[in-house]
Amino acid sequence: MNLKLESLSKINKKSYFQLSILIALYYALIINIPFYIKLYDILEKSNSMNIGLFLSMPIFIFAITNILFNLISWPYIAKPIFIFLILTSSIVSYVIYNYGISVDYGMIQNTFETDIGEAKSYLSVHSIFWVTITGIIPSLVVAFVKIKKRVSIIKKLVSIFISILIILLIAFFYFKDLSYIGRKNSELKEMIVPTYYLSSSYKYIRSTYFSIPVVYKKIGEDAKQISSNTSKKPTLFFFVLGETARSQNYQLNGYPRPTNEYTSKQNVISFKDVASCGTATAVSVPCMFSALTREEYQESIAKHQDNAIDILKRAGISLLWKENDGGDKDVADNITKTTLNREEISEFCNGNNCYDMALLENLDSDIKNMQGNRIIFIHLMGSHGPNYFKRYPDNQKKFAPDCQRNDVENCSSESIINSYDNTIHYTDFVISKLIDKLKGVSDQYNTGLLYLSDHGESLGENGVFLHGLPYSFAPIYQRRVPLMLWMSDDFEKTKNIDQACLKNEAQNSSISQDYIFHSLLGIMDVTTSVYKPELDLYKKCREIK
Repeated sequence: MNLKLESLSKINKKSYFQLSILIALYYALIINIPFYIKLYDILEKSNSMNIGLFLSMPIFIFAITNILFNLISWPYIAKPIFIFLILTSSIVSYVIYNYGISVDYGMIQNTFETDIGEAKSYLSVHSIFWVTITGIIPSLVVAFVKIKKRVSIIKKLVSIFISILIILLIAFFYFKDLSYIGRKNSELKEMIVPTYYLSSSYKYIRSTYFSIPVVYKKIGEDAKQISSNTSKKPTLFFFVLGETARSQNYQLNGYPRPTNEYTSKQNVISFKDVASCGTATAVSVPCMFSALTREEYQESIAKHQDNAIDILKRAGISLLWKENDGGDKDVADNITKTTLNREEISEFCNGNNCYDMALLENLDSDIKNMQGNRIIFIHLMGSHGPNYFKRYPDNQKKFAPDCQRNDVENCSSESIINSYDNTIHYTDFVISKLIDKLKGVSDQYNTGLLYLSDHGESLGENGVFLHGLPYSFAPIYQRRVPLMLWMSDDFEKTKNIDQACLKNEAQNSSISQDYIFHSLLGIMDVTTSVYKPELDLYKKCREIK
């Protein structure tokens, strides 16, 4: 009897190569379903549906993952690694399927730099259910499955060899088709789980934690303020940094809905064609303040040299950063910063979230505590998704019905757009109040404001939601952002700005976030050898006397 039980227990135990095969099958049949849906859609739209190619893809992915899993399935490390992979792959699969977003280097960077409050916004009943079914339960199965202690190297090698033959066989029959589809649809490779997100994670960790230290480079060391006028009033400038606002939903840029109900009455100048530097905050914010253009931008360089804020400080401009988003991405490390406490209960904060109007609190004392010419950087929560409905109070719900959930992919297109437009409308209200604040102190200061969003957003067009796609094939909704200017009469006169000229430029010129570094230096009358007048959006319409 004991011999029978012992034999039965041996039969129930899995070998390491068997475990690899089973998990590879799970990845091929379940985890990579979003990839198959995308591939099917591409083949159908191209009118070249190749059933053999399509049906071979699960086999192809099985072979790839089987090789990978056999290489990592060894005593003591196999279970922890497989559990980690299954859990993270479940999350990645959810993101790809529901938002149409690939988890590339930039998305990994965003994940590492996202705060807890921001991460919570992605939790929903739908996401928890998905991860439970496709991640937690399979992980528990792996945790409790019994594995034979002995590792059969021969069986592992045979399994790997057969997988290689499968890959070669599929490549032999479908290489031309795969090559053509891959060139035309480079995002496809980024949807294969777990290979792409693992390679992206490796690149991010290597460059962030194991790269050779870069020597910090000071630039603009000759920066100084010049007096271009006889005005006795100092300059007070608000730089309002938006979040996830796309230009296409701005009434001032031709959108048919009244999303700019407030600023349209404030004589603002809206630039219609402004390109972002990236499709995520972690790229766009450090890039726009860097002297590097989008084509030149490298995080390793930008983070190790002075940015516009550093140079403005060196020139003697008084600076303050006020924060209600996921942080300044290290661009304001050398100046005073204040961050809203989302855990407090007040008129604009509910213990979990603060509306952007909270940034106006203590603004009068902030201004008074500064010296000379001054800039206040105001970082809005703006239109940060996916829970757009939490970005505006009920009394600012202009468009209804709105989507009252954060798994927006399960809302109607109408309600998603309504919610998003409500965030734009509320941001417009906040900007208008900031302009009113500047008008109120214009007898003491020459006042001006620049509002710019970091990147745009997809609202379900072609099945894509949110943002963060690689710039080369991200939809224009993620790459075009609003930029608005407001200036007091004295600001215009003091800076010798031709408003009619600026309005013409706003309607007919194409600019980008590359202009921000030089526009800040220019408008604050800071002279330095790194300043490029051709990238100063005010310069063409300004006569320096």
